[in-house]
Amino acid sequence: MSLDRAAAWELVCEYTQNDALRGHMLAVEVAMRAYATKLDEDVEKWGVVGLLHDFDYERWPNPPDHPLQGSAILTSRGYPEDVIYAIKSHADYLEDCPRISPLDKTLYACDELAGFIVAVAKVRPENLNGMKAKSVRKKMKQKSFAAAVNRDDIVRGAEDLEVDLNEHIQFVIDAIVPISEQLGLAATDVANTITE
Repeated sequence: MSLDRAAAWELVCEYTQNDALRGHMLAVEVAMRAYATKLDEDVEKWGVVGLLHDFDYERWPNPPDHPLQGSAILTSRGYPEDVIYAIKSHADYLEDCPRISPLDKTLYACDELAGFIVAVAKVRPENLNGMKAKSVRKKMKQKSFAAAVNRDDIVRGAEDLEVDLNEHIQFVIDAIVPISEQLGLAATDVANTITE
């Protein structure tokens, strides 16, 4: 089966109505595509893994239903085993799916971090515009901010990829910036606001 991004997006829309969750999957997708380009991997495959990793979460949020329900759906639709395995491996509680391949490790490293970056962008007047890793690291220390995001997962993800955490954070920020408008995070033009 050749991976078709449009078909993957249809699957996301079929199972996910929540715009924020769709946005999260789009953010992880672009981060995965950026890493695939950097590592000379299959950009389409990596992008589809990022796009589909949480498509079942809205219907089956409880472990291990997520991601096992989604995995069964992907299997029934003929998705490749390595795509399905990578999606299963992003769930820490599935002990029989350790992260082995660069694809597995990169999905894990981008998942929580992309969500956290978007949360940080939402509280900045400039949104994603000009965001630096330092801003994200500062918010990571604030336990009450985006409390559902596991900071240890973010740190462990960078370690598994064997990349510096600050470089990893900046790389993911830079990957997400081009879709900031699609995520509702486009920087507002203050000058236009003042003159209107």
